[in-house]
Amino acid sequence: MPDAIQVKLPDGSVRQVPAGTTPAELLDTTGAVAALVDGDPFDLERGLDHDVSLAPLPATNDQGRAVLRHSAAHVLAQAVTDLYPGAKYAIGPPIEDGFYYDFDVPEPFTPEDLERIEARMREIIAEGQPFRREELSRADGLKLFADQPYKQEIIEATDEAEGAGPDLPVGAHGPVSVYRNDGWVDLCRGPHVPTTRAIPAFKLQRAAGAYWRGDESRQQLQRIYGTAWESQEALEAHLHRLEEAERRDHRRLGLELDLFHFPPEVGSGLPVFHPKGGMIRKLMEDYSRAEHEAAGYSFVSTPHLAKSTLFETSGHLQWYAEGMYPPMELEGARYYPKPMNCPMHILIYRSRGRSYRELPMRLFEFGTVYRFERSGVVHGLTRARGFTQDDAHIFCAREQLVDELASLLEFVLRLLRTFGLEDFQAELATRPEEFVGEPEEWEQAEAALRAAIEAAGIPFVVAEGEGAFYAPKIDVHVRDAIGRRWQLSTLQVDFQFPQRFDLEYTGADNVRHRPFMIHRALFGSLERFLGIVLEHYAGALPPWLAPVQVRLVPIADRHLGYAAVVAGALKAAGLRPEIDDSGGRMQAKVRDAQLAKVPYTLVLGDRDEAAEAVSVRLLDGSERRGVPLPDFISHLKAEVATKATTASLPGQDP
Repeated sequence: MPDAIQVKLPDGSVRQVPAGTTPAELLDTTGAVAALVDGDPFDLERGLDHDVSLAPLPATNDQGRAVLRHSAAHVLAQAVTDLYPGAKYAIGPPIEDGFYYDFDVPEPFTPEDLERIEARMREIIAEGQPFRREELSRADGLKLFADQPYKQEIIEATDEAEGAGPDLPVGAHGPVSVYRNDGWVDLCRGPHVPTTRAIPAFKLQRAAGAYWRGDESRQQLQRIYGTAWESQEALEAHLHRLEEAERRDHRRLGLELDLFHFPPEVGSGLPVFHPKGGMIRKLMEDYSRAEHEAAGYSFVSTPHLAKSTLFETSGHLQWYAEGMYPPMELEGARYYPKPMNCPMHILIYRSRGRSYRELPMRLFEFGTVYRFERSGVVHGLTRARGFTQDDAHIFCAREQLVDELASLLEFVLRLLRTFGLEDFQAELATRPEEFVGEPEEWEQAEAALRAAIEAAGIPFVVAEGEGAFYAPKIDVHVRDAIGRRWQLSTLQVDFQFPQRFDLEYTGADNVRHRPFMIHRALFGSLERFLGIVLEHYAGALPPWLAPVQVRLVPIADRHLGYAAVVAGALKAAGLRPEIDDSGGRMQAKVRDAQLAKVPYTLVLGDRDEAAEAVSVRLLDGSERRGVPLPDFISHLKAEVATKATTASLPGQDP
């Protein structure tokens, strides 16, 4: 270690200080949970040993919250081992919006256990115990954790990749670091907050089973989940979002609104759509098909399964076999349900010779695919085993790539905005260390993808080295009505498949060339996108997408005839009404329409029938009486035609 080092401070000044000086001695640490040393989180009380750029790390950004939550996970483990002395503790990382810790205990944790653990955590936090870092040899680390088998396994890991993560400070053969507070010790890379008192707001949420290292053949542990935030206000806002997310859960809405369900006779992750859910799918598909046709796409249709030779050529059986359903042996051949549509679209392109005059060739299909997701990750429509992708594959010449990608991204964003999604961010994933194709092809493709994002005018981040080995890509992320981030559309330039399938076209120079291939999924899958849209709107879909647009509520049985007349006029206009002809009270029928999330409720009584009018009520309770029936029909048709994202009363702008 040198005697002195140079430290660049946030104001741009450079100071020469003795080696071993801590960030806390050089920075204003108000509101900070750690420091940033050359951009990486670092303990405030840990000595510096080389020239660095230094800045405080506040608790109010993602990196700071990760430090805060990692420290909360340590406090959780300390509390559990205090209350359950025989507990073995495994790992406890920060995760999105929270943290967890895995324990090997004789019995699963109960809600009452979580209350006791949370109370003990509050005591530890109130004591302001400092986190102290130490580095030990591996031999000393094994001695220290002689009674903790999971920590010993981590230390003994010889695979550099396995040793990476929050547990070890360096590669597989260096020292190990531990953190102590009040005599309790954990194996950890760090960093941590200075003291436990720097964890101002947390809550334990639930316990669940989890296999050690995610391996179903290993010990099942008990995982406790929690969340931690920089303030009580931030914690309460997060808990409110969770409550709102539960209220909006598409699985609940699917049952309540009679849209779909998952019969056990069919199998996990395989939804069955009811008439109303089927209508929503049809509306989504009809809109998408019309837009694709206008944009110059050709519609294709491909089978649900194919021989193994196709997936051997595509490489799926080499690098995706675990995600595929097992094969069927028929007439001496193995058939697999298709996990992706791209190999079959390639066969369509390759079915005959192609000329440059045919490019770009845009093939589109609503193609159902099957992927064997583990039961632990299946989640309603958003993580299913069978789903329908709105899949497009574009074959183009090198010189067409930039314009095609820019047009594609504009098309994607325009269609997504139709569904009321506006808050976009793109992620550009670039060339990894191992890749196929030529570097200049990657550079051209990455430049074209970047140009497409910049032309679209949406914010983006670059994920260096995160592209697949065969292609760079753009992933479009969107935030929904309650701030959750979803990955939706993907645009991917592919170098591998044109080579694997030996795709060619004859250029204007009468020479054969290899086309570029672009994979593009807009919704991702119809099922997943529907789940996201249902939660975005809390089930109250906009009028153009609602399976039932109008609920007719006759006040008395004598008004049923007029209700039939109104329903007939609405159907003749291409709208979707239904009549509540049950025998209940009018107020109960209106309440039922609200619970069914029908955009418009028309209450029909003597005055309405006499005036050939309707009394219009919206889901928010606002209403307008005596609207002439033709005016209401014109109003609703205008909302449908413009794809309005909210219903409005006649006389208001749709």
